[in-house]
This record gives sequence, structure tokens and C-alpha cells, in this order.
Amino acid sequence: MALIVAAVALYLGFTGYSYYSTPLEERFYHPRHEWFKPSGLFGQGLGVIGTFLIFFGVFIYILHKRYTILGKWVRLKYLLEFHIFLCSLGPVLILYHTAFKFGGIVSVAFWSMVAVVASGVIGRFLYLQIPRTIEGRALSLQEVKNSQTDIQTVLSEKYNIDEESTVQFLNFIDKSKGAVVTKTDLKKSLDKHEVPKTEQRKIFSMVKKERSLSKKIVRLEHMKKLFRYWHVAHMPFAIIMLVIVVVHVVVAFTFGYRWIF
Repeated sequence: MALIVAAVALYLGFTGYSYYSTPLEERFYHPRHEWFKPSGLFGQGLGVIGTFLIFFGVFIYILHKRYTILGKWVRLKYLLEFHIFLCSLGPVLILYHTAFKFGGIVSVAFWSMVAVVASGVIGRFLYLQIPRTIEGRALSLQEVKNSQTDIQTVLSEKYNIDEESTVQFLNFIDKSKGAVVTKTDLKKSLDKHEVPKTEQRKIFSMVKKERSLSKKIVRLEHMKKLFRYWHVAHMPFAIIMLVIVVVHVVVAFTFGYRWIF
């Protein structure tokens, strides 16, 4: 989808390069001014389509996320990708709709749009860091913790490993405990308890999984907190942009511009 957005941006830039590269004060005399200007057939068309893509992308995602309007067969993570695609393509079209002429309320709308897109890119990165189910639902902290194995019990009951050695394993899995334990230390401990090599491989496989889960829990706590802060920044910019777009359309019609399709 990113390639489609890039291809559209390059195509529009190539198509209208001679006009967009002309100084603003000379564009009126450009042979295709009536076509490329913001109120021209091409320029206005880009504005209408770009605005529709943004509004549709925003509202279809919000409504499905809150009310599941598309049914349970539409996974939220795929709809998010569609939302990102539409809300990336829309601003590209609007950029060319302005013909790179920014002033007054249009400049406020444009920079709000830039802020929304930029924060959206950051939001997608944060979103991808949060562990999720196959349907795209964010896992709760408890759900991640429930998938952990009680490795201390397994080591003591199945392999008769003493408490001091099991604590070493726990410290290796959870680095936040502060103790420095290496894989070599764990291997020495297993050798001391005469654990067979085949069983050692099973234990290290289990330890690797538990260490991954431990990191996932820490990441989940941090990312969910950052995601809440991100919403505080992303939503206001989006609302400002949408309100100003509506005001821009109303003002344009008030000053005599008309739908030319």
C-alpha cells in the first residue's frame, strides 16, 4: 500500500511539474492554469477525493472499532492498515489540490494534516509493539502473564534442582531483578545436578520462551502507557484538521466557488 501512495505522489508530481514549479505570481499565465489550480477541474477533484478518503478512513475505523459495524469477520488489524492507507493517500491528493500554495486557514489545515500523518506513523510503530491476538485485539497484561510457565516449580519438581539454582534461572529470565547471570552459569548448574544433555536442551528452550515473555510483559507495560499519551496528541490534531476542512469548504462556497463536476 505504501508503494501505491508513493506511485500516486510521483505520478501527480510528474504530471503537473511544469505548473507546480512555476512561480505563484506567474501561474495565472500558465496554459494549464484552469486545470491545475485548486478550483480547477483537476485541482478541485483532488481536493474532493482526498477529503473523502480521509473522512471515510477515519470514520470507518472508529465506528468498526467501537461498534463492530463490519461484523466479526473483518479483523481490526487489517482495517487499521486500510485506515493508514486511506489517510496517507488522502493528504497526498490534498497536497496537490493546494498546488503548493499555502496561506490563511488553508495553511492551518495543511500543517494540522502533516501533524496527523506524522503522529499516525509514530502511532503505527507503537501499535505494532503491543502484543496482540490473531484478530488484532491487544493482549492484556494478565493474558500475557497467564501464558508464562512456572519454571521454578518445573525445575524443582521434575529435575530436583535446588532453590538457589532455580533463582539463577529466574534472574536470567527477568533482567529487571538486577542479578547478572549468564547462560554458562545455568549450564554449570544443570551439569552439577546431572541433568542429561537432551533435557538441558528442553530446559534452555523453555527458558528462551520465558525470557521472551518477560520482555514482552515489560514492553507491553511501556507501550500501552506511550500509546495513551500518543492518543492525547493524535486525536486533537485530527479533530482540528477535520473541523478546518469543513470551515474551508464552507468559506470557499461563501466566496462564490462552486462544485464544477
